Amino acid sequence: MKKNLTLIVIAISVITIISGLTQVVMPATVLKVIGADITDSTQHLFGIVGMFMALFGGMMVHTVYGTHTSKVVVFWSALQKLGAFVAVTLGVVNGLFSWMALSVAAFDLFSGLLFLYYMKTLPKE
Repeated sequence: MKKNLTLIVIAISVITIISGLTQVVMPATVLKVIGADITDSTQHLFGIVGMFMALFGGMMVHTVYGTHTSKVVVFWSALQKLGAFVAVTLGVVNGLFSWMALSVAAFDLFSGLLFLYYMKTLPKE
């Protein structure tokens, strides 16, 4: 079970890296998919968000494959995912994103909760 959980955490982290880098390189494409306005400002800000997504995903891969998996890193990565869930959901509720963006929000909610569970399975530091 623990091995499968670790593999799922790694898969989520790699998906986070890839989707973050996609937002950095092609923000207009991602904005179009989630039904957001495409302006120079939204593209720039979305690229910044993507950069931080890639960094958090990379940080999770690093800690899981490190000699010691840091509960602090897992905790803050879980908060990043849960915060993304709240932000995207509010974007949908406020009409900034289409309902399609709720799939992104659901993934982030699942990821954040899974990261918190994963953190509980780690040995005491």
